[in-house]
Amino acid sequence: MNFMEKLFGKEKRGQQQNGSTVAGKSAGSKNEIGSPMEGELIELKDVPDEAFAQGILGDGVAIRPTKGEMYAPADGTVDTLFDTCHAITFLCDNGAELLLHVGLDTVQLKGKHFQSQVASGDRVKKGQLLLSVDLEAVKREGYDTVTPVIVTNADEWPVEKAAPGKVKVGDVIMKGSR
Repeated sequence: MNFMEKLFGKEKRGQQQNGSTVAGKSAGSKNEIGSPMEGELIELKDVPDEAFAQGILGDGVAIRPTKGEMYAPADGTVDTLFDTCHAITFLCDNGAELLLHVGLDTVQLKGKHFQSQVASGDRVKKGQLLLSVDLEAVKREGYDTVTPVIVTNADEWPVEKAAPGKVKVGDVIMKGSR
């Protein structure tokens, strides 16, 4: 089930995996997902939004970013860059389908404070800049900048998740467990 099917009401399949700690810091293995942003890694259940916290859109983690740049978490393709630049669906070469969603309800900003560096369909390498966001401006507008990183096909690509804590861009935050 892809992201759009989940978003527009298709049934949720499978159950969430219990996350376990992923060993290692820098993503290098083909089944690893690197952190797209620098900040504090938190569990998805701690995101103050029910759709994310309950795993309705998929399994994953979230980052409380400290810097406003988002980088490709793996080699892959930008599937969809939302017009508002607040979210990207990303197809990793390793088979993971990701939703990278900067902030909560930030779609309401209609692209204000966001600057895309890529377009839908672009092939990118791990660590390539995807977008920039003025985090302080987003916060001043009253929005939470917590950034969920969701594996939308977790039924087919279950993950082990890194323990909460500080992360830098590229640190392993999830790893395919198959």
